[in-house]
Amino acid sequence: MGFLLDTLQASWQLLADASIYILFGILMGGLLKVFLSPATVARHLGEGRFSSVIKAALLGIPMPLCSCGVLPAAASLKRQGANNGATASFLIATPESGVDSIAITYALLDPVMTVARPAAAFVAATTAGVAENLVAPPQTTVAAAPDLSCTVDACCDGADCAPEEHGRHHTLAEKLRAGLAYAFGPLWSDLATWFVVGILLAGAITAAVPTEVMSRFLGGGVTSMLLMLAVGIPLYICATASTPIAAALILKGVSPGAALVFLLAGPATNITSLTVLIGVLGKRATAIYLASIAAVAVAAGLAVDQAYAALGLVPAAIVGEAAEIVPQWAQIAGAAVLIAISIRPVWRSLEGRWRQASGWLRTSNQPTGPEAEESHTPCCSGST
Repeated sequence: MGFLLDTLQASWQLLADASIYILFGILMGGLLKVFLSPATVARHLGEGRFSSVIKAALLGIPMPLCSCGVLPAAASLKRQGANNGATASFLIATPESGVDSIAITYALLDPVMTVARPAAAFVAATTAGVAENLVAPPQTTVAAAPDLSCTVDACCDGADCAPEEHGRHHTLAEKLRAGLAYAFGPLWSDLATWFVVGILLAGAITAAVPTEVMSRFLGGGVTSMLLMLAVGIPLYICATASTPIAAALILKGVSPGAALVFLLAGPATNITSLTVLIGVLGKRATAIYLASIAAVAVAAGLAVDQAYAALGLVPAAIVGEAAEIVPQWAQIAGAAVLIAISIRPVWRSLEGRWRQASGWLRTSNQPTGPEAEESHTPCCSGST
């Protein structure tokens, strides 16, 4: 019982520290959905070995999509003419960063990590994209006609009216309402369950794991980076949910560089997405994708540890200082709002998983072979 209470207390503190920044990130994600259409910029990602890759990385960094959520968007970009390098760049930059994860990084970690995280994501994305386009130069292709349909309510498909006329169909207030509806609807629904899991795991780590154990094995150096890489690559976790876990690890003595490796590798890769990537990009591009993430993550982790040492910073002492600028009443209010908007999506997720497990159990418990035939045989003919 003591461990459970300690876990809940630590989880609540992390949630309160991050709440205002998470809400800000959710809001920005909704506005990006309305005012920035990936279909519009897809025309810039089809030609050029380098420019298309850089544009794809810059497009992906602010977008709040997880490693599985980014797959449909990337596949759409590829169908609209984006080359393999640009697609790979977008696939890496998007889940590793995002306005929501940048905001929560500032809240739970510190300004150094807040800058290092998107910077390393950009380097990893451009490295993978350029490497792919150098190995297999993109062919000159004509991108598909861009999707000009209304991002607010699909009132117009963009085919029968000029884009400038289409842009006047909705007022700014209507666009803002649509952005808010998306932000606190589909966007947070996709993130809520994993964020709650991440907060609870972070609380459990804070309550249970001895500081000396983490500092001994993950206190810095190449070995620490490789161990964290091995943990992060197969794990499914979004950028937002990975941040409180990284904060808890740093507080337990993990080096900030090793935590950065986890923040880069965890959101960008998992077993499910890698199998889909092979179908979207091919085996060679997927191998380049993984190698680039691993190499850049380790290099960035070592560089961050050197930066902390050079600046004379003690990571565990400055983690969460950014959250102190938010008044306590605002933190509590923000945490309450997050809990309120998370109840429904988390319940639906748990209900769906329960139904799936129940269906599997019913199927596995059904008799087969002679027993199944016997069970379906009538007990009597009904005649006397």
